[in-house]
Amino acid sequence: MSIERLCTSGTRVCGERIVSVRLPFFVYGTLRPGEVNHDAFLRGRTSSEVPGRLDNAVLYDGPGYPYAVEDPGTVHGELVTALPDAYDDLLVALDRLEDYAPGDPRNLYERVERDVVRTADGTSVRAWVYLAAPAVATGLRVCGKLIESGDWLGRHVVRSDPAT
Repeated sequence: MSIERLCTSGTRVCGERIVSVRLPFFVYGTLRPGEVNHDAFLRGRTSSEVPGRLDNAVLYDGPGYPYAVEDPGTVHGELVTALPDAYDDLLVALDRLEDYAPGDPRNLYERVERDVVRTADGTSVRAWVYLAAPAVATGLRVCGKLIESGDWLGRHVVRSDPAT
């Protein structure tokens, strides 16, 4: 019986063998088609980009980009499959864009595996998602601007603090 553990670097360790985990990415903000970072990071590096949704998450407006936070709700975005030859470089580029480093307490985002639903057929797909880091998520829950629709492209924000 072998025990498999997931490393934050995107590899699975199984006994003595290391297997790269090449999951698709779920993007919900500036990496979506038509948004500021899409062409710079994804153009020519993907084999597919299809609509999807992340359940059990909500979206908050940030300083020019959104944060997904795990709470009851739905976030809309795209499920992006990288071209095999582009995967490693794309993973590094997206980690850098999101200011993510495994284990760094200063992260704004954490890259985590989550189930994402492909909108067209309802299929659940395991994907990398950049979620707000715990400290960021706590602050957003207290005084963040919630995007009620869960859709960055059609954003309409409201304050989450009813006293303001």
